[in-house]
Amino acid sequence: MVLSQRQREELNQAIADYLGSNGYADSLEAFRKEADLSTEAEKKFGGLLEKKWTSVIRLQKKVMELEAKLTEAEKEVIEGAPTKNKRTPGEWIPRPPEKFSLTGHRASITRVIFHPIFGLMVSASEDATIKIWDFETGEYERSLKGHTDSVQDVAFDAQGKLLASCSADLSIKLWDFQQSYECVKTMHGHDHNVSSVAFVPAGDYVLSASRDRTIKMWEVATGYCVKTYTGHREWVRMVRVHIEGSIFATCSNDHTIRVWLTNSKDCKVELRDHEHTVECIAWAPEAAASAINEAAGADNKKGHHQGPFLASGSRDKTIRIWDVSVGLCLLTLTGHDNWVRGLAFHPGGKYLVSASDDKTIRVWDLRNKRCMKTLYAHQHFCTSIDFHKAHPYVISGSVDQTVKVWECR
Repeated sequence: MVLSQRQREELNQAIADYLGSNGYADSLEAFRKEADLSTEAEKKFGGLLEKKWTSVIRLQKKVMELEAKLTEAEKEVIEGAPTKNKRTPGEWIPRPPEKFSLTGHRASITRVIFHPIFGLMVSASEDATIKIWDFETGEYERSLKGHTDSVQDVAFDAQGKLLASCSADLSIKLWDFQQSYECVKTMHGHDHNVSSVAFVPAGDYVLSASRDRTIKMWEVATGYCVKTYTGHREWVRMVRVHIEGSIFATCSNDHTIRVWLTNSKDCKVELRDHEHTVECIAWAPEAAASAINEAAGADNKKGHHQGPFLASGSRDKTIRIWDVSVGLCLLTLTGHDNWVRGLAFHPGGKYLVSASDDKTIRVWDLRNKRCMKTLYAHQHFCTSIDFHKAHPYVISGSVDQTVKVWECR
């Protein structure tokens, strides 16, 4: 490297200042003679050499960080660009950055779900409101107000004509989602925080799970409670009905998952392997059967598992996948650094996406039992996630009060 005359003079002055200020008098004397420097050092050269030295190291570190980010981005462009690897929709996964980050809620988001038919999504929040958004444009549509405490869960019937919501105010509400968007029924009966709600596929009944340790079934037409299921020893966190409607699953603070027969009050099976509260569950679609069977292959002495299959996420930071017909845990996915709060299967069946208190969304390749992508999704805990059944979109909600829309490609 060649320095200009002026740069050379400045460097010499800085070296002289360094030698002087550190008490190397003899060297300074010799250096002054050889470099032909005047004896009075200018003030602007005070400590200059040390300053330059430390800033170079700092800049080097920054350059390395940026280079790493650039490589990651380039990889993302090559893998994620629609033009490169032509992927089939069955292999599309959410990719950063988010398409929209939607604000408007004044407290943590507790649940995000897609409408089964329209280009809409719904978010529930601890601010006691439910908000409706257009996920393709990112526009806010309207708010549903009526609950007096945190809204814990929301669910659509199969046609998306009715929305059910449940809240810490002990009530379950039904909202007309066709014209009026009014609350058409309010059901009371739980003695504590109602944490989850789900329609049975026919749409004539709603199931609710509560901190009072029970699950209740309500008739949509009348609003009457027709059944109460008991068995969990602690707060029931979530209830999810299997697509065929004959069974449903619940998970609880008692570390277990229970699978119940819808028509009787009987618990069909109890699944215990988690070491902490089970926060969330999701039924696997038909399409996931082959990937799950392949993943369970090594320890699969009994041949082909029929299913149905259920995924569960827990505060023990793991995700487990179960064959509920035999009550077996087939595989465990580890990788999150905090509680697992939300799960959704890819409609193609190859992947599972999860949301966690470690602020990430992870995409799991079921066949190989590995985390294939991590999205640093939110500024705070991720509480909920949903995967659209027909369009390439994923949505997530967080304690940071935002709802994010992710495009899959």
